[in-house]
Amino acid sequence: MKIKSLFTFVFVFFGLAFAFAQDDLLNQLDTVKSKEKEIAMAAFKGLQICNMQSTKLPVKGEFYFLVSHRFGDLTEGINNFFGLDNALTKIGGIYGVANWLSVGVSRHTYRKTYELAAKYKLANQEVDGFPITIVGYNTMDIDSELKKDETLPGLNSNNRFAYTTQLLVSRKFSDSFSFQLAPIFVHKNLYDGILDQENTLLLAAGARYKLSKRLSLNLEYAGRVNLPDEFKSTYSNPLSIGLDIETGGHVFQLVFSNSQPMNDVAIYTNAAGDWNGGSVYFGFNMYRVF
Repeated sequence: MKIKSLFTFVFVFFGLAFAFAQDDLLNQLDTVKSKEKEIAMAAFKGLQICNMQSTKLPVKGEFYFLVSHRFGDLTEGINNFFGLDNALTKIGGIYGVANWLSVGVSRHTYRKTYELAAKYKLANQEVDGFPITIVGYNTMDIDSELKKDETLPGLNSNNRFAYTTQLLVSRKFSDSFSFQLAPIFVHKNLYDGILDQENTLLLAAGARYKLSKRLSLNLEYAGRVNLPDEFKSTYSNPLSIGLDIETGGHVFQLVFSNSQPMNDVAIYTNAAGDWNGGSVYFGFNMYRVF
């Protein structure tokens, strides 16, 4: 998709947001008490929107155990048993070091990747105060599948690393509707110069609409903004839709996406599927809070 499509996506959601905002939004916000001001409740119930990170953090002392799964290509039908073959899995944990800081580690079957992550809150949305929540998010990937052979004779340990830096900016417009924008920077120490880039800049957008007390609809998209016109990458911009299902003690998310990997570097730069007649992957994220 071209960058024009990304901005169309953003404008549509802001239009929806202002439609929801025509009522007295401040009276609809759920709030908790702060020493100085009332802080708006989290814009998102899950730590992720679908694949994309949200501005929600664990509170101090909370531990989230995470299991994510993405089945194979749904469009291959019975040949791939509707995606049950060739599935990918992510297992990890996230700990709230402070109310404003969490750290996480996960292991992915995709390229046997280990992912380290840090999430830190820079500002809170306040009632009658600051209008948005701002959160920083950084990841570091370690590709443990790479091996020195005839294709990579000069491989060294530094080649295994890849990074993302993300600035997540969200606003809870009402009890039902939340929206998020995020500039994202991806750096790879080892990359394919034909299909891939060393540095990729994206603009991502995501939204949540609450359908009922325990069910919400989520949508997200990220578009690469520094992709040269002559660049012939076979990878797509990631587009995902999902459902949040809240139950006692955990949030369960159903996800449909054109990106099968679940580490952030690959989500944003290696989405092999295509919603326009190509591959689509179904899966879930499950968080258990301790």
